[in-house]
Amino acid sequence: MSKLVYSCYILLIIFSSCTDFKGKKTKIEIIDNDRHYYPILTGQELDVVYKFKNTGDVPLLLTDIITSCGCLVVNKITTKNVPPGEEGIISLRFNSTKNVGYAKHYIELYGNFATTDKEELIFDVNVVPNALYTKDYEELHQEAKDKNGAIEDMVDGKENNLGYYLDLN
Repeated sequence: MSKLVYSCYILLIIFSSCTDFKGKKTKIEIIDNDRHYYPILTGQELDVVYKFKNTGDVPLLLTDIITSCGCLVVNKITTKNVPPGEEGIISLRFNSTKNVGYAKHYIELYGNFATTDKEELIFDVNVVPNALYTKDYEELHQEAKDKNGAIEDMVDGKENNLGYYLDLN
């Protein structure tokens, strides 16, 4: 008899956990949005971590995270599903290599939000050049290649020794 009760209990848990929450909406509370970070040097990376809380009654499902710049990368530890009443994090890495001056960035969150289609995270930072002049793209690219041990030159060849090609008629 106890095996039957135990089996029924397991089946009840399985069927109750299969509830479809895609059509249900919930509320989100973003903690410390619209941030202003202290200045950083060009080329430094800034880790940006936002905490948020699901204040609704159904699980929060983040379906997409879109950043305003390719210099912002969403880290793998970002929480995509948050149970009701629990907190999650959105972790980003900002690479300031190609930025100088005031940089303001927006991160759009898409999910099952009750009040809107998307939520927006905002932060800004001043990126200060680390020299008396601003390096151009070629200098930055060469520094990145040198930092990686010139592996790219070993694989692709040096840009001044790539050879030539002919049009085929």
